Amino acid sequence: MQIGTGYFFDSRNRQMSALNLNAARLQEQIATGKRLSAPSDDPVTSGRLARLGITQADQGQYASNVKLAQSLLAQSDNALESIANNLQRAQELAVRANNDTLNDSNRAAIGKELEAILEDLYSLANSTDLRGEPLFGGSTSGQAYVRAPDGSIAFAGSGEAPGVPIGTGVSIQATDSGPRLFEGLTVGGAATDMFKIVGDLAKALAPGGSPDKAALKQALAAGTEGLSKAADKVYAGRASIGARAARLDIEAERLAQAKTDTELERAGLEGTDIQANVIELQKTMLALEASQASFSKLSQLSLFDYIR
Repeated sequence: MQIGTGYFFDSRNRQMSALNLNAARLQEQIATGKRLSAPSDDPVTSGRLARLGITQADQGQYASNVKLAQSLLAQSDNALESIANNLQRAQELAVRANNDTLNDSNRAAIGKELEAILEDLYSLANSTDLRGEPLFGGSTSGQAYVRAPDGSIAFAGSGEAPGVPIGTGVSIQATDSGPRLFEGLTVGGAATDMFKIVGDLAKALAPGGSPDKAALKQALAAGTEGLSKAADKVYAGRASIGARAARLDIEAERLAQAKTDTELERAGLEGTDIQANVIELQKTMLALEASQASFSKLSQLSLFDYIR
């Protein structure tokens, strides 16, 4: 049986082409560390990898959200700590002002300090986060509290800020609105808030602020009670922040573990055995070199003299 020259060359070309393609495939797998270079290589595995990609994107977003929520809670807590310190100082001043040995001038000086504390409280209640958004403004992007011409301070925000998504169907409140922290107080049967309590106390201690000693004593008692309640509400807010921060720490650990698990699953699906590929590539290259050498040698001969 005779083999045609064309068939001989076609056969050798197909063999070397296959070896070249296999070598290129192995080199790409070694370079990338991945078994698949195109979805068509393994459609089922490629589909699974696509779904894992979506999962990883979600995990990354949730992890970023957790960090944002942690930052917002920390900033809120810092502001509330300063507010609590101011309220504590105001309480100390209220107790001091109730000392019968003080004269009107002494009490007026205390009143001035209380006015300064009120300014600090107003400024702290309008604290903003690192994005410039109000910490205690709820869902508003504007100023949380505003001052009326008569000096009264009122909430200018709106409701509560939307929760921050930290998982599938799970969100956390990263900030609290001002009314929840500074308002909703009752003193002597009347509704009041942190700002009014401090402001009324400062007015009572100002020259002519109280018509008589009994009225002054009553104002000091109401102020002391109100400051205690205001401080308690701020402490409760900080305790709530601490609980949410602890929850976020747990969620951060869960997301980190989930990220690791997903990465391992992905590596198992798309990864390749580099050492085995190197060995296979070496064998392929040897076979290719041998095929090329044989082809070169035989092509120089007359096929009809070489094959009968």
